[in-house]
Amino acid sequence: MSAEQTAALKKVLKPIHLWAIAVGLVISGEYFGWNYGWGVSGTIGFLIATLVVTVMYVTFIFSFTELTTSIPQAGGPFSYAYRAFGWWGGLIAGYATLIEFLVTPPAIAFALGSYTHFLYPNLQVLEVAFACYAIFIVINLLGIKESATFSLVVTLLAVVELLIYIGIVAPHFSYQTFVSDPMPFGWAGVFAALPFAIWFYLAIEGVAMVAEEVEDPKRTISRGYIYGILTLVVLALAVMVFTGGIAPWQELSDIDYPLPAALGIVLGRDSGLTQLFASLGLFGLIASFHGTVIGYSRQIFALAREGYLPAFLGNVNARFQTPHWALVAGGIAGCVALSLGTTDQVIILAALGAVVMYIISMVALFTLRNKEPHLERPFMVPAYPYFPAIALTISVLCLIAIVYYNWMLSLWFFGGLAVVAIFFSLTGRHKSLQVSQRPEEEPHA
Repeated sequence: MSAEQTAALKKVLKPIHLWAIAVGLVISGEYFGWNYGWGVSGTIGFLIATLVVTVMYVTFIFSFTELTTSIPQAGGPFSYAYRAFGWWGGLIAGYATLIEFLVTPPAIAFALGSYTHFLYPNLQVLEVAFACYAIFIVINLLGIKESATFSLVVTLLAVVELLIYIGIVAPHFSYQTFVSDPMPFGWAGVFAALPFAIWFYLAIEGVAMVAEEVEDPKRTISRGYIYGILTLVVLALAVMVFTGGIAPWQELSDIDYPLPAALGIVLGRDSGLTQLFASLGLFGLIASFHGTVIGYSRQIFALAREGYLPAFLGNVNARFQTPHWALVAGGIAGCVALSLGTTDQVIILAALGAVVMYIISMVALFTLRNKEPHLERPFMVPAYPYFPAIALTISVLCLIAIVYYNWMLSLWFFGGLAVVAIFFSLTGRHKSLQVSQRPEEEPHA
């Protein structure tokens, strides 16, 4: 066996790196994407949707942390569902997570291109987006510690910038503006807005993808998750509420750069501070783009290692100890998605993959509590079984809403899952997977 195949992922990440990856994965959601929710629900309708989704994510993260610390493997949800249900559980969780982490980077790349075009109109959106893929695949090839350190720096800058943004726009907040035409589509709009509210927090579960690269994962992963979700809840609600009081929501609900646009309304588009913020706003997008590149590469790596994807995608570079073929393959898929979709469609598809993964993860948690009561659980979800039950219930509600309002995208998503499942069944690959790794066994590192 070659050195490329036998090299293992390097265990170097500390709690501060996990916080940075958790927040960095998500923080672009505060910069763009969520504002499309206003277009289907209005400000108050979207606030209600966001509060419901916030409850879902808080209860989910506490529940998910139990799984991640008990089974700290790069596959994340795939590993938990495989252990609970066997090959078919691993297939559903792996497919959903892969879709989420493959289509989230293109949405962020769109926004990176849009922010850059806002600053430099001569630069085209897609050109910048493709360049981002090339640059960050190279950065991630150099090693996880280097990648995590980069993530820490840009995440800190992104958080500071959001706090400065809130400080600038807060004095200009108008309650009358915020409640103007607050729920034009009634409660139906609240349901339609759920996927855009999910965008505020989507991908925080990506910390699980680097679990094999964490020093003492059973103790430190819980800190990264919990501090991360608390940071994001405060930022998400503050950004959404204060931005909604700056101008009528109709002016900001269909663009990829709502925060610079809001500052442009307050200070003037040609203001030096507006231009500076738009430039610095790239940090938040970069942090999330970088984090999701880490996430998709580790998911592809884990699925390939266990036989769900071609074996070469599970190879690790002997020098840098990074899954180089997985990084490149995911980048190619992302560039294809960039060429085919729009930002709102990509966000909905990512949210669809996410909620399917949340559902099977919470069911896996209940199953493993019964199936493996003696499994070492360094962190146990508080208020069991209520927290995972709340997360599961709201996730199902979100799934129903997304499917109801997005039939065609849902058809593509579940049609793809059906094709993959039929392929595994007809070729007999599911039988070899069951032989090579039984649920009660620990997957090899």
